Amino acid sequence: MQITFTYDRKQVIQALRYHFFTRPEIRILVILVNVFTIAAAVLLYFKKVNPLSFVFFSTIWMILMLVIWRLLPNSVYKKSQTFRDDFLMQFQEDEVTLETERGRQVWPWSRFSKFVETPYFFHLYFDSRSFFLIPKDAFSTITDQQEIRELIRRKIKH
Repeated sequence: MQITFTYDRKQVIQALRYHFFTRPEIRILVILVNVFTIAAAVLLYFKKVNPLSFVFFSTIWMILMLVIWRLLPNSVYKKSQTFRDDFLMQFQEDEVTLETERGRQVWPWSRFSKFVETPYFFHLYFDSRSFFLIPKDAFSTITDQQEIRELIRRKIKH
């Protein structure tokens, strides 16, 4: 099967947010900051700490969310030329081929370590930090999308 696509900025930003929030270190950081912010709010309510503690943890929470939700995805998007290219992608039984005006890349299915499906994309992971996004709207029909989903599931064991 062959598809052509370009990336939609809003969808890519959302996919990058999903990726960052699934990272264990970011998830742990968010949980810890949330716990400390809630604890500061409860202790403030019972007048066990001064309001400055609550303001401090609330500010850290807001900065963390701003960085993860806005700054990090936008900076990755702006730095990567990949999201501005036009792609031709072919799915075969033994490999995936990707072509742009800058060149051609062939990946055997064994090159991918896992895949994740989100509302707009199939994320094909090479390792825990690098992945390739395949937009679902690149498929002309739902049937084509389902065929690729099944092919990916068969070829990438996770």
